[in-house]
Amino acid sequence: MKRLLVCTGLLFAATTMLAQQGPPKSPPATAVATVGDTSITITYSSPRVRGRVGKIFSKDGLISHDPHYPVWRAGANSATTLVTSGEVKIGDVSVPAGKYTLFVDISNPSAWVLIVSKATGEWGLAYDPSQDLGRTTMTMSPPASTVENLAYTIADGSGGKATLKLEWENMGATVPISAK
Repeated sequence: MKRLLVCTGLLFAATTMLAQQGPPKSPPATAVATVGDTSITITYSSPRVRGRVGKIFSKDGLISHDPHYPVWRAGANSATTLVTSGEVKIGDVSVPAGKYTLFVDISNPSAWVLIVSKATGEWGLAYDPSQDLGRTTMTMSPPASTVENLAYTIADGSGGKATLKLEWENMGATVPISAK
């Protein structure tokens, strides 16, 4: 009887704790597009602003606490991944078919730099510059209003061209993509 009461109590406690967790603070998200004949997928975790407007990208803001600042993992949790089924050019970087990790150097608020890394499978904070496939400058354009959920979008521009857009809080950055 005592064992039954202990098991019931543990089950109740576990159920209560799970019910209180709620949705994840940075849920998984995906941006998918076909550029020419090439499929492109970006998989990331999407953090929320949650009342921290002006406190994300500022000098002493949330991102400044990452160990590789000013290089940002451009998402939350595990590394942001890029998978492409064929060769593409992202800005000035030729990217062969395969899987990569994306980072962003935010040291210049008026010209972020997208970093395509050959390293894959790591947690988002494990940036190693020796693994860079390449870097390309992004065009900055603030969104019309605060973007609560970090979002990547790939907008098809037709003719084998597209635009990759990254937006969060009061920052927006784009870079062209073209299929080879």
